[in-house]
Amino acid sequence: MSVLRTAVRRSRRTLVGAALAAALVAGTGGWAAGTTQTAVTGPAPGAAAWRADQSLGVRLPDPATTRPADVARFFASLTDAQRHSLAVRHPLTVGNLDGAPVTLRYEANSRAITAERDRQLARATDPAGTPEDHRRARTAADRCTALLTPGRQILAFDPRGRGQVAEVHGDLTTAQRTAVIVPGSDIDLASFDRTTDRYGTPAGMAGSLRTQLAADAPGTRTAVIAWAGYTTPVGLGPDAATGRLAEAGAPRLVRLLTGLTAVGAPAPAVLCHSYGSVVCGLAVPQLDRGALADLVVFGSPGIRRDSVADLHTTARVWAARDASDWIGNIPNVELLGLGHGTDPTDPAFGARRVSAERAEGHTGYLAPGTDSLRNFAAIVLGRYGDVR
Repeated sequence: MSVLRTAVRRSRRTLVGAALAAALVAGTGGWAAGTTQTAVTGPAPGAAAWRADQSLGVRLPDPATTRPADVARFFASLTDAQRHSLAVRHPLTVGNLDGAPVTLRYEANSRAITAERDRQLARATDPAGTPEDHRRARTAADRCTALLTPGRQILAFDPRGRGQVAEVHGDLTTAQRTAVIVPGSDIDLASFDRTTDRYGTPAGMAGSLRTQLAADAPGTRTAVIAWAGYTTPVGLGPDAATGRLAEAGAPRLVRLLTGLTAVGAPAPAVLCHSYGSVVCGLAVPQLDRGALADLVVFGSPGIRRDSVADLHTTARVWAARDASDWIGNIPNVELLGLGHGTDPTDPAFGARRVSAERAEGHTGYLAPGTDSLRNFAAIVLGRYGDVR
């Protein structure tokens, strides 16, 4: 009889799981050509050479295991010449090393992006390549060239997979108020700052927010980080309905935020869009208290937490969703690995509701002129009484 009961329970779970999958598909209009992605994890290429480097007569901090605070202390012990030499020899490692000086990371990433551009240009004319290989290489080289535009401040760059990048808008070294944008699906090096659907991209969202901050508080020094530092889902396929990629991305977000603390940046407001809110929901409980000031989730399918209390954070938690956002059709359930749980805008979740009446669609929350953009800026500035 126990074997029979076990079989019945398994059958019920299978049926419920199938029903949930069908509901998710129906709620999103069907799997939208989603393809399974391989998550990029671990340090950027070049870590082995970095670990083997004995040029300074000391062991260099392991990029995979050394805490950002210890990385910061290590770089503080070096001369300017020593720091510069490490950035020259190991640009990908230094450029992605949370806890390293911010301006040194900009320098290192400029070198890393230049090297990647040159590599792609060589591939674009390689006789052994196909016309499609050449086209892709030229596109990749063009993306690198765009990142090298004078004035851009690239905080992280990793060419593996679909490419990852983080960019700072403003002066992070002197900022009094900071924010981090965590994007959702379909974001990578190619779409990081695309011109179509601009305010659905990390660069577009960060630029719009920084402009609003400057308008609302011209005397306050601010910086906004557009962070595309994890492998995002492509389309509305199974990756978007599960937490697999978010689980791989959460430690990377934790390291970024811990690194900001290590270099003396003020605790940021972290703004998490769509699937990015799933990443944030998994990352926030891993942070030290005080590592972030505010958590804002918008256009969220759920964050794999039942309530604000499950985040174990002292940060204020805010949630927004506009009435025209299709994400509202997603079933807010989590079962057998599918779905992301409670709607953060549900009063039972416990987040502070933020008005987004003028936002349109799933990617319009930080478009100029919207109440959601003004509200988000007020949160970043700590003007909580101005938030509708």
